[in-house]
Amino acid sequence: MRVTPERCIATLLTGLACAGCVWAQPAAPAAHHVPGGFVNNDAHPPNASFWAWQWERLRNGLPKAPPQGWNLPAVKTDAALLRSPAANPSMTWIGHASVLLRIGGKNVLFDPIFSPRASPLSFVGPKRLVPLPIEVAELPKIDVVMISHNHYDHLDEDSVRQLANMASGSPHFLVPLGLKQWFAERGITRVSEADWWQGFDEGPLRVTFVPVQHWSRRTLTDTNTTLWGGWVVEGEELRVIHVGDSGYSNDFRDIGERFGGFDMAFIPIGGYAPRWFMQVMHLDVPEAVRVRADLRAARAIGIHWGTFENLTDEPADEPPLLLARQRAEQGLRIDEFDVMQIGETRSLRGEPVGLWVVPALGLPWGAG
Repeated sequence: MRVTPERCIATLLTGLACAGCVWAQPAAPAAHHVPGGFVNNDAHPPNASFWAWQWERLRNGLPKAPPQGWNLPAVKTDAALLRSPAANPSMTWIGHASVLLRIGGKNVLFDPIFSPRASPLSFVGPKRLVPLPIEVAELPKIDVVMISHNHYDHLDEDSVRQLANMASGSPHFLVPLGLKQWFAERGITRVSEADWWQGFDEGPLRVTFVPVQHWSRRTLTDTNTTLWGGWVVEGEELRVIHVGDSGYSNDFRDIGERFGGFDMAFIPIGGYAPRWFMQVMHLDVPEAVRVRADLRAARAIGIHWGTFENLTDEPADEPPLLLARQRAEQGLRIDEFDVMQIGETRSLRGEPVGLWVVPALGLPWGAG
């Protein structure tokens, strides 16, 4: 593989990769608060060498796209449907970790990224593998945006600026501790930040920030100075969790025990290779299946795969294949842990809702 200046810049970027009422405050001081930042709940090995990983990638020419391209089905999101009462409650996978949730008459957006690249720069960095299924201007009014952590593939500056400037008004941004200042510096003021187990009432919704095993960084000097986590949303007799980004930890059992289970869990299934480098901070597919069980989730959707090139080393279309294999080995039905097309909308309850039901994909990972 030829080493170019663009490749070098992309390598560096990969490494950097209150409207509501507060109803719960975490106990203080908390063990995850340390001088200068935050740590995970579970002890774990230190992060492996980023530069050793990059050298391995260069040496082996990874990741390698097949000549025919990746098998990444996507559809154009039906913007009119997202304004229809028939599609409430519903979920729409916009790609990667971006999910639009319609619940309790509210539109909730997790980890929005609408940019062509997961990067601070417009001309270099991981770019989209399939077209964006919907533009910000096509979205319905967004009531709440929840950010899991500050990595560029989860917190995209251009996207949050567009959302804050929507004609329908700025959503309420819920962010981890330490991130409110970042938004304020960009003129976005309708922001509340949360510690683990802290919650908010958003009209009919109850929202809670929960611990996961990850880390944070946007520059070379701010490692773990802002918190990370997942979000739980309760409303319309449904309980939903968006894990964000995480390695496997005891946090998931704790969350499952505290909440007593979930109707839907959005769990990352991509970003796991090479395992020697990613295992502390990113789930692999067998671990994702364990997470679903730990959370006591009746249904789960695999996210964080198939959207941006070169974020990690596994084939972009491999995670759903491995998930299908895990379902067979664990005796799970497809509806118990499935994947969606990028841009697809489904009922959050799992029931058919008229014309917007998407037919079976007819792909190897879209059956049984």
